[in-house]
Amino acid sequence: MLATEERRDLALNEAGIAVRAADGGAKRFHGTAMLYGVRAAIGNPKTWGFYEEFAPGAAARSLGEFDQRMLIDHDTYYLVSRVSAGDLTLSDTSRGVAVDSGLDDELSYVRDLTRNVEQRRITGMSIGFMVVPGRATWSEIEVEEPRGDGKVEVFTADLRRIEEIDLIEVSAVSFPAYVDTDADVRHRVGPALLERGDPAAIERRAAFRPELRQLLQLLDQRDQAPTPVPVRQPVTERMRALQARYPRLRG
Repeated sequence: MLATEERRDLALNEAGIAVRAADGGAKRFHGTAMLYGVRAAIGNPKTWGFYEEFAPGAAARSLGEFDQRMLIDHDTYYLVSRVSAGDLTLSDTSRGVAVDSGLDDELSYVRDLTRNVEQRRITGMSIGFMVVPGRATWSEIEVEEPRGDGKVEVFTADLRRIEEIDLIEVSAVSFPAYVDTDADVRHRVGPALLERGDPAAIERRAAFRPELRQLLQLLDQRDQAPTPVPVRQPVTERMRALQARYPRLRG
């Protein structure tokens, strides 16, 4: 049901996506793919979700190591640009990861993307990533939430802080946030709980989303497998492993 990749989204007011003419008149795509130090709700933090934030520089290392791509709606068929091709630049800033992409108007879907951004039909960005093992921590926090009667409700929730990721791809997206959907379980909450590896945390959430209980089987399978010797793979080997999940982007 669940892959190890995760996805996170930014809506228009955060992603700030735009198409602007560069020197020479060629249009380029600009935006922000992820933000640092901003707490976001993943799923429903009161019941089956949690809060999450990326630490400053969480993607910095992978920007220098990996050959990221820009896609549309995470679909590998709609390849817009690529770091190694020279038409995609991802920059680590104090705010987050900035995107500067060329727009090849020889590709019909890129022309469509340009028009849809200009007309505000595509309004957000998303990233596909993997958390570096051991580089995410969980803690319990108290959250104050204003109520309609003017009072404040206080509830306890989990906070996941991600220190380092392998950034695989960035996408321009039509739906810049999930809202209590199955996609939320598949791409956001489920993979995070699997990475956490805490059966009790899964059981608590399965009371609200029973399909999450399938993660317990995956944890059992992982625990029964031989423990690999922790070796940091060379960049080329790691990229091959990542690209195996994106068959259209090999080579």
